[in-house]
Parts: sequence; structure tokens; C-alpha cells
Amino acid sequence: MAGTGTRAGGRFDIVIVGQAGRLQYEAVLFAASLRASDPDFAGRLIVAEPQPGPLWPADPRMDDPGARDVLSEFGAEILEFESRAFGAAYPQGNKIEALLALESDRPFIFFDTDTLITGPLSRVPFDFDRPSASMRREGTWPVIEPYGPGQSAIWKSLYDRFGLDFDSSLDPSQPDDYWQRYLYFNAGWFFYRCPVTFGRRFLDIATAIRDDPPPELVCQPLDPWLDQVALPLVIHGLGGGRPGPELAGLDGDMTCHWRTLPLLFARESDRVIALLERICAPNRVKKVLKAHEPIKRFVYQGKGARARALFDRAALPRREQAIRSILKRHNLWMR
Repeated sequence: MAGTGTRAGGRFDIVIVGQAGRLQYEAVLFAASLRASDPDFAGRLIVAEPQPGPLWPADPRMDDPGARDVLSEFGAEILEFESRAFGAAYPQGNKIEALLALESDRPFIFFDTDTLITGPLSRVPFDFDRPSASMRREGTWPVIEPYGPGQSAIWKSLYDRFGLDFDSSLDPSQPDDYWQRYLYFNAGWFFYRCPVTFGRRFLDIATAIRDDPPPELVCQPLDPWLDQVALPLVIHGLGGGRPGPELAGLDGDMTCHWRTLPLLFARESDRVIALLERICAPNRVKKVLKAHEPIKRFVYQGKGARARALFDRAALPRREQAIRSILKRHNLWMR
């Protein structure tokens, strides 16, 4: 069944999370970009929405009726799910618990909501039997202490905990104890043939690491990196690994994980900026998006152009933190 999604004419589910605050407006941008960049997409766009419960002190549901209306116009389906393990204490856990509310045995790709679809995603030759995830990441975890265990010891302790073969996960072209030697993803996108199977394993591994980490993790921060610590173990355990060249369009010509609007304007291509401005232009979309302060200021009031003028896209600082620092010095940082 390799390549299930493309052999079925792109009939796989796309899943994002929508909730009160910025994510509902990012969901509108995502849906608008999908319809603009891949009008032939034949699958479902599912906006997973956490429901009120004991793990949410405030109602997490999308609270802008206009955002709901526009999402519906773009063909999105809103899917309710319960938060039983994470909730407000670790909202990144939404991407884990949402999967358990989906239908079994339907190929899916999950995206962080702060993503734009910039090309025909339905043409990407996914092999849904071999899960993978985004490699657009930096060496953010683990944090190596001077007298503590190294990268190898930390990662091996996790593979051992879950009965996984550590050596086969390594990239032998990278030196020992260098972070890129180890299977480490950005959780901004990932896919598999069954969301329930993937979600159950993701939930089991993430909660086990949170509640009873190996001794080698005693000094390691897990917030906000828990999802990215667990994700390689899930993917490796399901027979997946690093994405191959056939997936180069993800975080490339097909998608853009923009993270924050200041970063988007600072470092993304003219093509991405043009798409953003185009999908934000229709009045029905503008009326909704102007309620979100960062979009109002950066897209509609010109702060984005000011941020963009500070950087040469051909010679960006190597680390994201340096870009953030420049933006903050010029009062151009918003989340």
C-alpha cells in the first residue's frame, strides 16, 4: 500500500488544531493557503478543536464566529476532541490527543497551524506506510550539561526504555555526540497511514517520558520539547525515519512552517510573501484576520515590510535567535 495518498488521488486527511486565540486565525490562513495553492486537493481538511474540561481553566474552543464561518467556506471540518492527558499545562499535546478522535486507517498528515501550503500538496508522493516528520529544526534538545550524560547516552536511554533499536536510528555520516547524528524532528508536520495507531503510541511514549523519565533525563527540560522528544521514538517504532528526497517539497516548494509573522517576513521567500498577501486580501477574510493583532499589524499595517527590510534573505543569520534579537531591537517582535 505504499504511496496510499497519491494512488488514491490525494485522498488523505490534513489535520490542524484550532482553538481560542491565535490558532483560530492561523487556521484561517492555513485553509486559505490550501485552497489557493492546491485547489485539486480531494481529501479532507480537519480542524481539531479541544473541548472544555478539567484540564482547561478557560474554554479552549474557537471563540470567533467569523473564523468558524470562513473555515467552513474553505471546506474545513471541525472535529471535537477531549483533552485527557495534557490540556492547558502542555497545549502542544493537542496534536497528540487530536489524533485519537480521527477515523482509523485513513492516511493523514498533521501540520502545525502556523503553516502555509505553498504548492500542490496532493502531488507529493507520500508513502503512508513509512512515517516521517519535518527536518526543519535546530539542535534544541537535549541540553548537554558539563558533567552530565552526552547525546548518545540520553537518546539511547529513551530507545532502551521503549524497546527500540538505537543503532539503526543513527545517521552514521554525522560524528558521535553531534545532535544531527540522532533522529530528531520538528513536530511541525508528520504523517502515517492510521492516526489512531500513531496517536496511541505518541500518547503512551510522551506521557511515559513526562511521568517517569529515564535517569539520564533528570536535568533535561521537557517543556516545550516533549512532543519532539517522543516523536522520533514513535516514527522509528512504526518503521519510519528521516524523510527522503521525494518529500523535499515539505518545508520547501509545497509548505512553509512560518512560526511567527515577524520570522515569516524576515526570512521567507518573495513567493511566500506574495501568497500571504493574496490570501489575506479578500474582504471576508480580512474582516476576520484583522481581529488578530499580529496579522493586523504585520500584514495590513506595514510592519511586515519593515521587518523584511532589515534582512538579506541570501545572507540570514544562521541561528533563529539572532533573527529574533534583531527584530526585538527594532520593536518588531510579536508572537
